[in-house]
Amino acid sequence: MTTQAGLELRGAIDSGYEEVLTPDALEFIAELQREFGPTRRDLLIARERRRERLARGDSLDFLPETRDVREGDWKVEPVPADMQQRWVEITGPTERKMTINALNSGADGFMADFEDANAPTWKNMVEGHINLRDAIEGTITYDGSDGRHYEVGETPATLLVRPRGWHLPERHLLIDSEPVSGALFDFGLYFFHCAPRLLRRGSGPYFYVPKLESHREARLWNEVFSFAEEALGVHRGTIKATVLIETLPAAFEMDEILYELREHSAGLNAGRWDYIFSAIKCFPDRPDMVLPDRGDVTMTVPFMRAYTELLAATCHKRGAHAMGGMAALIPSRRDEEANAKALDGVRADKEREVSQGYDGTWVAHPDLVPVAREVFERGLGGRPNQLERQRDEVHVRADELLDLAATPGEITEQGLRTDVSVGFQYISFWLGGRGAAAINSLMEDAATAEISRSQIWQWIRHGAQLEDGRTVTRELVREVLDEETEKIRSAVGEETWCAGRPAETREIFERVALSEELFEFLTLPAYAYLD
Repeated sequence: MTTQAGLELRGAIDSGYEEVLTPDALEFIAELQREFGPTRRDLLIARERRRERLARGDSLDFLPETRDVREGDWKVEPVPADMQQRWVEITGPTERKMTINALNSGADGFMADFEDANAPTWKNMVEGHINLRDAIEGTITYDGSDGRHYEVGETPATLLVRPRGWHLPERHLLIDSEPVSGALFDFGLYFFHCAPRLLRRGSGPYFYVPKLESHREARLWNEVFSFAEEALGVHRGTIKATVLIETLPAAFEMDEILYELREHSAGLNAGRWDYIFSAIKCFPDRPDMVLPDRGDVTMTVPFMRAYTELLAATCHKRGAHAMGGMAALIPSRRDEEANAKALDGVRADKEREVSQGYDGTWVAHPDLVPVAREVFERGLGGRPNQLERQRDEVHVRADELLDLAATPGEITEQGLRTDVSVGFQYISFWLGGRGAAAINSLMEDAATAEISRSQIWQWIRHGAQLEDGRTVTRELVREVLDEETEKIRSAVGEETWCAGRPAETREIFERVALSEELFEFLTLPAYAYLD
C-alpha cells in the first residue's frame, strides 16, 4: 500500500507494527534514502569496478593519495562512559527472548544484529525494532511455552546495533519506486525511535558498521550520522560507531576509515569470518590464493596474524578501541569433556587478543561470557581498556596482508563435507527465518556460510586436489551433497526435513557454490526466497 507521497510500503502491518512504522519514521527514512541513496549507488559501482580490476591482475596496496592521513598526528573523539569498558560483547539477532538473555548475560555490551546473525524477513526486521524499543524502555518481557518468564535485569549490557551493509536492499519499502537501502532502513528506524529514549537514560545510539570496503564508504556513514543528528536535534558526535574490518580492501584503509569517522568513531573490530570470505572473493582467479580447509584458517596463520596486529596497532595509535573477533564455539551442557575443550579454545583465543592489545572481544553464547570476561579482566589488570598500550613495533606490509599462500593445511574430503553440510544447513535455517544456528558445536551465521560456499567454488575453479588425490569438481560436490543431505534428513526426521524447504535450499546452494562466476554475497540471490 502507498502510505504517503513517494513511499510504498509493501510489507504487512501486523499488530504493533504501526507503532514503529509511523508516518514520521518512514518519512525520515525517505529523507535518508533521497539524500544518500545516489552516493551509495556510486560506491557499490566502485566496488564492482575494483573487483574487475583485481580480476584483470591488479592487487591491493595502501593508498598513496591518503599517505598524509596515515602519517598524520590525530585521534578520534573519546567515547562516552558506558563505552569505555568493552571487555566482552555478546552478539545475536533481535528475537525477543534472545534479546533479553543477551542483555542479562553479564556482557558489557550486546550487539543486536540486523545483519549476518539475522534472516531479513519482514517479520524479523520490524519486530526486531519493536523489541529493541521495548528493551530500552525496560518493558520487554517474554513468556516461554514451558512457563518460564523472562525480563531484563537491573544492570543490562550496553546496547549496540548492527544494521545491514550497504549492498543489501529492503524490498518491503520503496522510495520513489526503488527499494530503500537496508542499511538506511535499519539505521533510520532505530535512530528515529530509540536515540531520544537512550539519551534520556544516560546512554546513546551506538552502532556497528559492517562490510565496508573503503574509507569513502565510511565517509558516507559519517555524513548519514551528521544528517540524522541535525534532523533530530541531537548533539553532533552523539552517535558512536565501531567499524568491522571484515573485508580485505578495508584492511588497507584502517587509518582512513577511523579518520573519516573520527567524531563518531568507537573503534574497529576484527571481523574474522567475513575477512576470510573476502580474501577468497577478492582474488577468485588466482591459484596462489587457494585456501585449505576452513578449520585450518586460524587467527595465527600469516595473513590473519598480520591483519589483527595491524588493527590493534592502528586503533591505539588513534585512541580508538580495538575489538577482537567472534568466539563461535558453543559450550556443551551435556558433555563435560566437550565443554572443557570449547572453553579452553575460547580462553586461548582471548588470551591471544589481550596479548595483541585488544580492548575487548565478542562471544556468541552467554556461557562464554564468564571465560572471556575473566581473561580480559586479568589481562588488563582491571582497567577498562588498554588504549595507552602503543604497538609501535608493528609494521605490516601489503605483501603480508596478502600472503594467503603461506597458510598451512590441506584440502580434505572431511573439509569438503563440512563445507557442503554447513552451507546447506545454514541456508535452510536462513530460509526459515533463523540467521544464526548452532551446527556441529559452532555458531554459524551468514559470514561462516559464505566461507563454506566460496571455498567450494574456489576449489572447483582451480581443480584443487583432496588429500587422496581426487580433484574437486562439480560432480564430486553434487555426490557429497547427496550423501550429506541424506544424513541430515535421517537425523532430523521427515517432518523437519520437509519444513526446511530442501528443494529451494539445494537450488540456492548449488547456485552460489557451483556457478561459473562467484556471487558477491549468497544473501543477495537468496533474499528473493524470503517473505
